[in-house]
Amino acid sequence: MSEAARRDPPTPALCADPPPQGEVEEAVFTGRIVAAARSWIGTPYRHQASLKSVGCDCLGLVRGVWREIYGVEPELPPVYQPDWAERSGEDRLRAAARRYFGAELVTADMRPGDMLLFCWRPDLPAKHAGILSAGDRFIHAYEQATVIESALVPSWRRRIAGVFRFPEKV
Repeated sequence: MSEAARRDPPTPALCADPPPQGEVEEAVFTGRIVAAARSWIGTPYRHQASLKSVGCDCLGLVRGVWREIYGVEPELPPVYQPDWAERSGEDRLRAAARRYFGAELVTADMRPGDMLLFCWRPDLPAKHAGILSAGDRFIHAYEQATVIESALVPSWRRRIAGVFRFPEKV
């Protein structure tokens, strides 16, 4: 190394400006949602249950994450049968999501921490829910199995019926 280089070390490149405080808070908040959802992985599937490590269905997973983030659920769901969506024809899951999560987002705007609703056919109400954990993965209660993190493969992606963001404040 030359004498000049020892006396005058190169100036490090300036870092980009840090992200605005709001973006940092948002990232922390969505990270909390994903971490809470991941903590349910392995919970057995139990229809209409909502207890981590004991049992839950897809709605129970979302309810449990909601409780972890906000402390209390805004309402308890009525008793429902596994075939409730086909029998009633009402889109009760989507209606409840709109009441508590707000307006639906387009799938192009979904990001980790968002709740996803799925329908099996376009003419049926939403019947399944999960939480996006990465751009191509989501966490959900898998019937007759456990809460798992799955790839958001095309067969799941085309069934997305709604995207909802957890509100920062309730």
